[in-house]
Amino acid sequence: MNTMSQRAPFQWQDPFLLEEELKEEERLLRDTAHAYCQRQLMSRVLEANRHEVFHREIMNEMGGLGLLGSTIPSEYGGAGASYVAYGLLAREVERVDSGYRSAMSVQSSLVMYPIYAYGSEAQRRKYLPGLAKGELVGCFGLTEPDAGSDPGAMRSRAKKVPGGFRLSGTKQWITNSPIADVFVVWAKDESDEIRGFVLEKGMKGLTAPKIEGKFSLRASVTGGIAMDDVLVPEENLLAGVKGLKGPFGCLNNARYGISWGAMGAAEFCWHTARAYTLERKMFGRPLAATQLIQKKLADMQTEITLGLTAALRLGRMKDAEKAAPEAISLLKRNNCGKALDIARVARDMLGGNGIADEYHVIRHVMNLEAVNTYEGTHDVHALILGRAQTGIQAFS
Repeated sequence: MNTMSQRAPFQWQDPFLLEEELKEEERLLRDTAHAYCQRQLMSRVLEANRHEVFHREIMNEMGGLGLLGSTIPSEYGGAGASYVAYGLLAREVERVDSGYRSAMSVQSSLVMYPIYAYGSEAQRRKYLPGLAKGELVGCFGLTEPDAGSDPGAMRSRAKKVPGGFRLSGTKQWITNSPIADVFVVWAKDESDEIRGFVLEKGMKGLTAPKIEGKFSLRASVTGGIAMDDVLVPEENLLAGVKGLKGPFGCLNNARYGISWGAMGAAEFCWHTARAYTLERKMFGRPLAATQLIQKKLADMQTEITLGLTAALRLGRMKDAEKAAPEAISLLKRNNCGKALDIARVARDMLGGNGIADEYHVIRHVMNLEAVNTYEGTHDVHALILGRAQTGIQAFS
């Protein structure tokens, strides 16, 4: 053994050299997303958040760069990219704002994925290319006013009629619904089986009111879906799946992307806190010279490094079709919870400036509160993991 070998340098931004584990095509897609997000999204986000506005053209821009439905095969307009690449995209978009990442991941994982996985060839050809380009915007209707963590309690109904179905019910907290052209909606049929349907803007009896006054995800648009005896043609049924495994298959993909995205938001807060405390002086020296600040930075660095390492591993497992839903629950729960903790600490490290939106950290704090709740709450994912370990379902 060569005892005189040179000491390896430490890269504080990437301690485990995860960059070396990425494939060239993954780096290229990531770099494209990074440049777009920093130039085009960062310049919009302050005003969007202040005024609770989502700029519809963002979907066209993302589509033009191949960021929508990136894992969908190219024959349907997607990029045919790996799940690792999809995670890297989510990380870059959420580095700017969780609302923008929500819009992207709903389009990709919750709308394009079920049409691709559960739909007919005619449905794929009809909807996926337009969704991939951002010419169409989609939304996913599962959550209801009285059915959130327990989607099996949904009250939306699909009654069979000649030529199709009549859908009635209400969905709530639906990203993109007020601007959606395509609605992937889940409802119970007459045998109490959950089925998926593709609805289109303009169908009689279909409305999508906007939810106003959010304190989180203000740069994306959120609403409800109201279905008053909406006639849905037979060919709009997602015939390839029955039961909760349909929406859960979509949610697993979205939760995976969120586990990457939350780390992007956390990285922004960490880097901002580091730069701020290096520059800010107190008692004649930088804040970063104090033990307490350095300990907080080390904690952030550790949790983000471990979270990204796990996200990369889970992405490789998904690409190899070895990722169990419980593994996705574990990482969604961990990375979202740790990201929120990091954002809160970063806010505190900036002192009074931490609540000024021009520093962006308080916006990430508010956003991550919602990210910890949607797509399965922190506690519900704990119960999923508890059931997997003990064989006992605590929430039946």
